[in-house]
Amino acid sequence: MNRKPFSILTAMMWLVLPLTALRYGQVWDELPARMATHFGANGQPDGWMPREVSFYLALGVTAFTLVTFTAIAYAIQKQNAPDASSTALLGFFSLVLGFLFYVNNSVLERNLTGGPVSIGLVLIGLAFAIIVFALIYLGLQRGSTLPAGRAFAEEVHGSRTWAMVFLIFTALEIAIFASVPLAAIRVGIALMCLLFLLIAVHAWSGFEYRFSASGVEISTPGFRLRSIPLSHIRACRIEGWSPLRGYGFAGLATGAHTSGAIRWFTFRRRMAKSFLDTTIRRASCTTWTK
Repeated sequence: MNRKPFSILTAMMWLVLPLTALRYGQVWDELPARMATHFGANGQPDGWMPREVSFYLALGVTAFTLVTFTAIAYAIQKQNAPDASSTALLGFFSLVLGFLFYVNNSVLERNLTGGPVSIGLVLIGLAFAIIVFALIYLGLQRGSTLPAGRAFAEEVHGSRTWAMVFLIFTALEIAIFASVPLAAIRVGIALMCLLFLLIAVHAWSGFEYRFSASGVEISTPGFRLRSIPLSHIRACRIEGWSPLRGYGFAGLATGAHTSGAIRWFTFRRRMAKSFLDTTIRRASCTTWTK
């Protein structure tokens, strides 16, 4: 996909904002002066606000989400030509905005008819959307398996800190699961709990980086994440320490699996100097300094 259709699809996300305002306008005269806007674990309302505040809150949350998603889409578009993975991300953003519109509409319906707010369906849908997007993104980024060969360097880097953070999230989800009586919500929470647990396990076990004469292969226990052939690496450098990733090895790569787009990749690892000296430079790739 070139940049123009990607920009059009990004702009179309903003339709959810006037649609939210239009939905409020359709039922404005029928809404109570004080609306139920927050609901407990049993689905019963436990928080109220004037309908004007509810209206502005719905628009504000929607606008904030749109600004965030648009900024991410703009950054992707500015850095590289949009490809299948960035289009999948845009689809995920649109789905999240659809869930947000559904929640706002459910709150309106609750105040109009007294019916239940079906948050459980949103939680289930959001969890599945995250899983499906992750699978699509990883599948598009994997590339072909590299030929077997001797590795110049193999390192595994995990983060106990991030693993503990997601284990805390998992424990909170379990506590919420135990306190919620509604089956649909419990299913959604269970899926989110499983997702957080998987992230914690992978953060704890870490990512494995394997540097060989064929290129670079990145994997996590039981799954190959990405393979970058040596022929796709155009330039490289060893970077200094960063609080977000530790030491790094950055490269500039192109290839068929990136739809010809230039991609920066940074390996969260210590210096694989043997790979840089014996493989990259012998292959006549460009090296540069910071």
